[in-house]
Amino acid sequence: MDETKDLVKKITEGIQEKKGRNIVIADLTNIEDTICKYFVICQGNSPSQVLAIVDSVKEYVRKTTGHKVYGMDGVRNAQWVAMDYGDVLVHVFLPEVRDFYNLEHLWADAKLTSLPDID
Repeated sequence: MDETKDLVKKITEGIQEKKGRNIVIADLTNIEDTICKYFVICQGNSPSQVLAIVDSVKEYVRKTTGHKVYGMDGVRNAQWVAMDYGDVLVHVFLPEVRDFYNLEHLWADAKLTSLPDID
């Protein structure tokens, strides 16, 4: 498996570990001039769950792949946290903020894959 796809898989497992919902993977590899190869988008029901998901992703990815997050933004208000893994950007939203920004539709040309929620 290529390293970036493996990273995406480990990120989604880190999200699922804290019951992150409505996970969508946007494959941007066939779109020119993008800032990364993949977006992983998900949501938590509260600011504390958003932060728990972010921490889970950070720890799980570091333990399983050795990759460290290059940068994060949005942690202070925990409504939308962006995590930068170079070729992969992770977006963890509160549901209403996700609906407002609607990233999936901004990247309508991307191949979108939705993962079922784990209960």
